[in-house]
Amino acid sequence: MGQAAKVLQLFKTLHRTRQQVFKNDARALEARKKINEEFKSNKSETSPKKIEELIKIGSDVELLLRTSVIQGIHTDHNTLKLVPRKDLLIENVPYCDAPTQKQ
Repeated sequence: MGQAAKVLQLFKTLHRTRQQVFKNDARALEARKKINEEFKSNKSETSPKKIEELIKIGSDVELLLRTSVIQGIHTDHNTLKLVPRKDLLIENVPYCDAPTQKQ
């Protein structure tokens, strides 16, 4: 796959992940602007090595968003309601090297 195709695929993947992770949160969905801004600022990059490095950073960010971010909703003054996505819920078994997903 060519670098241009990899960059486009990463761009689309980041936006899909953003939509899933920040679902129903208009303020957090503004991450769209930051994604577009970062891609636009590196649009003229020509060094294949630098492009691969940027693709790696983007992929790491996507993975971090997808696996580590949980939404919280303010319910009271000092209370947050956590809204984890189904793909984040795993079986909580002590000392399990390979956790399984909840059904």
